[in-house]
Amino acid sequence: MATAVAPQTTDPVIGPFRSVREVIPRGLWDKQVSLLMRDYPYDSVMAARVLGQGYAYLLTAMRHRGEGLGLAPSALVDIGVHTVILDTLAYAKLCERFNSGHFLHHVPEVDFKEDGSVMKTAQHVAADGWEVDLPLWADAAKCGPCHPGNDSH
Repeated sequence: MATAVAPQTTDPVIGPFRSVREVIPRGLWDKQVSLLMRDYPYDSVMAARVLGQGYAYLLTAMRHRGEGLGLAPSALVDIGVHTVILDTLAYAKLCERFNSGHFLHHVPEVDFKEDGSVMKTAQHVAADGWEVDLPLWADAAKCGPCHPGNDSH
């Protein structure tokens, strides 16, 4: 006799979700949005989108530390990630608060992977409850050259 499987009631890429703005101090957020606008041809809306997805990626990677999920951001999300991690004092505080003080290292590889890990990562981000801005994950065929299987970015 076959057992019926209950349908999934929430699409993990659509919601429910929360915004990283709930956990990032406003002054830090505004500073990093301004840094993105200084360094890239972004208006404040695009800069906030990129930064938000960068934080969502990092917070997801921190939550899954040690699981070897092979998480990887898209090229656009990676820009947000770099904005966060280059602000080293704020990044160290983020690691303290959300990663039990463990530093999530940046270990880039030279070659890009093309293994579907970007969209898998977007699904993990959504499953963790973070808002996913799918157009920023659209370059899913090429992810940043992240060190595979490591707890790093």
